Amino acid sequence: MAPDPPGPEAAGSAASFSDPAAAQAQPQARRPYPPPPTHEAFWPAQLTVLGAIGLQLLLPARLTVGPYWLIPVLEALLLIGMFVATPRQLEQEHLVRRRLALGLTALVSAANIYSLAALTHYLLHHDSPKPRELITSGVLIWLTNVLIFSLWYWELDRGGAGKRAAGHDRAPDFLFPQMADDTIEPRGWRPKFIDYLYVSLTNATAFSPTDTMPLTPMAKSIMGIQSLVSLVTLGLIISRAVNIL
Repeated sequence: MAPDPPGPEAAGSAASFSDPAAAQAQPQARRPYPPPPTHEAFWPAQLTVLGAIGLQLLLPARLTVGPYWLIPVLEALLLIGMFVATPRQLEQEHLVRRRLALGLTALVSAANIYSLAALTHYLLHHDSPKPRELITSGVLIWLTNVLIFSLWYWELDRGGAGKRAAGHDRAPDFLFPQMADDTIEPRGWRPKFIDYLYVSLTNATAFSPTDTMPLTPMAKSIMGIQSLVSLVTLGLIISRAVNIL
């Protein structure tokens, strides 16, 4: 009895071996998600918080909530709590640390927005005898805006840094270029803090996403708030202060 002729699947496999172009045309396996668990250094986030606290201490007292030292001291206490909860690196989700991190980020964000509102009010309703102080204050607010929103992105994407480190990533909130092309980075690539800091910097500069796209309503809302704060800071405060010079 003659053997059965090869089926279409076998024929396709034979064609792929004989024709490299046909092999490349076949669909590749999808990128696995979530990527394998891997620890993540915590010091970049701690250093960013320290930088934001330092920038707030440089603001004039009239642009801060209450005494100029109040908010930085509260932020320092929360930072100490975060350090105790996660001293070196993230390997799994820490609920207490994440709550402290979100609370600290929200506190710094509120303080920075208040400083922006106070400076805007001061510019619109008072003549400034110190134009250089206005420029410096605008730059400090803008830099704080970049730092604090990088923390928002880092802490919210895929359920938080702890979930990412444990390999329990939720659906991604941002689409990075490395996620769409396996030839750029390994298939197990996962964003680190520097990636979120870059997203924050470009969003605050261009007032819109550049190479990284927001996917969820939460990500789009946060990026929109940051763009608005940056636009007001650069467009209203710094430009007006330059005109005063």
